[in-house]
Amino acid sequence: MDARIVPVNTAGKENDLYFSRDCNSREEATACFKRACKRLVNPPLWHELAGKFAAEFKLFNAAGNTAERLAAVGDFFQVDLPGPGPKAGGGYDWVTVVSIVDETNENAEEEMFAMKLQPAADPTGSGNGVAHFFREGASSTFVIQRTGNRVSASYHGRNELPNVNTDNGFDKIRNTVVATGAALGLSEAQWSALCKALLEDEIGG
Repeated sequence: MDARIVPVNTAGKENDLYFSRDCNSREEATACFKRACKRLVNPPLWHELAGKFAAEFKLFNAAGNTAERLAAVGDFFQVDLPGPGPKAGGGYDWVTVVSIVDETNENAEEEMFAMKLQPAADPTGSGNGVAHFFREGASSTFVIQRTGNRVSASYHGRNELPNVNTDNGFDKIRNTVVATGAALGLSEAQWSALCKALLEDEIGG
């Protein structure tokens, strides 16, 4: 994968998940691709797509206010994981949209859309420091691709290390526990479910 889209893993765990769908026609594949891209930048929909046991997401703008629109670079996702959240994030994990690569062209044989997220501080100002169970420098990149009649959705986690660089003892323990669970496959289950759902036909995206 192009390093401008998915960073090189230099420390901690890396994670790659890939799912694809073969469509019956170019028209069907193009519609599937467009639908998947729209779903990807609509984080409040992710919980519905990934299942009732998945995290819930809300979209915030750079000023720390809720946003009723599709995600853009500079926005933040408030992540509500099952169980207690970090004190640094007011009870929530936070990530920010650091890049969106849009190479969509329905007339071409190939097209691609990607979004990269990284751990962030709480933009509402209710906590201090990076509010996420992974430390600053970790990233999650989602890539939607269409090649001919095949559409794929993939997830790429990089530099996944527990965020223990905090003076808050609760957060240090909590982040270690959650990051360990993610390393053992709990996050893979959520991202696998989401990537599969991005390619589905159901209305909702």
